[in-house]
Amino acid sequence: MTEVDFYEVLGVTRTAGDEEIKKAYRKLAMKYHPDRNQGDKGAEEKFKEVQRAYEVLSDSQKRAAYDQFGHAGVDGNMGGGGGFSGGFDFGDIFSQMFGGSAGGRQQQNHQGADLQYHVEITLEEAARGIKKKITIPTHEECDVCHGSGAKAGTSATTCSMCGGSGVVHVRQAIFQLQQTCPTCHGSGKQIKDPCVKCHGEGLVKTRKTVEVSIPAGIDDGQRIRLSGEGEPGKHGAAAGDLYVLVNVRPHPVFERDGMDLHCELPISFTIAALGGEVEVPTLDGKVKLNIPKETQTGRRMRVRGKGIKSVRSAAVGDLYCHIVVETPVNLTDRQRELLEEFEKISTGMDRAQTPRQKSFMDKLRDLFE
Repeated sequence: MTEVDFYEVLGVTRTAGDEEIKKAYRKLAMKYHPDRNQGDKGAEEKFKEVQRAYEVLSDSQKRAAYDQFGHAGVDGNMGGGGGFSGGFDFGDIFSQMFGGSAGGRQQQNHQGADLQYHVEITLEEAARGIKKKITIPTHEECDVCHGSGAKAGTSATTCSMCGGSGVVHVRQAIFQLQQTCPTCHGSGKQIKDPCVKCHGEGLVKTRKTVEVSIPAGIDDGQRIRLSGEGEPGKHGAAAGDLYVLVNVRPHPVFERDGMDLHCELPISFTIAALGGEVEVPTLDGKVKLNIPKETQTGRRMRVRGKGIKSVRSAAVGDLYCHIVVETPVNLTDRQRELLEEFEKISTGMDRAQTPRQKSFMDKLRDLFE
């Protein structure tokens, strides 16, 4: 029988690392898998060849022996070089590579399911933190059978299908696969006389109230995990977790950007021109803000430390006020008279006094000239 080079079989060099060998093996094993090549004896033989090569090259000791002595160094381990030896655990390799179960025993997980609950809070509550009580639908251990699922005076018996292992073996092509037992659904137990209250589930529906501590600084869309507050596990298994998804309602004044807050601050054109002091809203009340003279619409002014506290540290963001110079409406006769007088004395005003208008006119001149 012609001996093949294991490196050539996997399509890798002799200096290939473990990850490269594993990647090459996975690709070829999927390509030549008998389930994908029903009735193709050539693919089946190629698959066995790939398995033989990977068994050697994935084991540091076997690979060293193969590199030094060739097939002679590993033939003893390979059952004469032609087939699978008694020590070759095909199931372990397949399970390790593909997460499946070609022969290795699966562990059944009966932990309770995780739950998710949505809670809505205000921006003020998000900034300061708050404790909220929520009531959620759940299950609890049946008080009649105490979670066993069996009728009072009886008990669960070992599953006759799987012998208590929770799994059954199914032969497919050259493989022996392992699946969850369809009779006991992986529990390994059968309940012949189910509890009259929970009907064999071991759990009954109920509702419970949980207090959630929402930390200061939490943002919209973030989750809080309450360990063990989810669905209880069946037959005494561990409970799942409760995930509280926080939704922060939109605020009528402020918009949040991480730790910072933004708001629009309208001021009169008199304050904008002459400067002055205005009151600014914050989440903690009003503060005074000095507006410099000749302030234009769009200017952004910062109020330090009036943003949102970080959920992970003591740092606090800032409040940014976006200035909007407001045009007055519903003028009185006297106000209109004064504005008209102002307009008259402003005719021929030095363009340096109207920087935005000057910039606009300069752009127009450059555009058309």
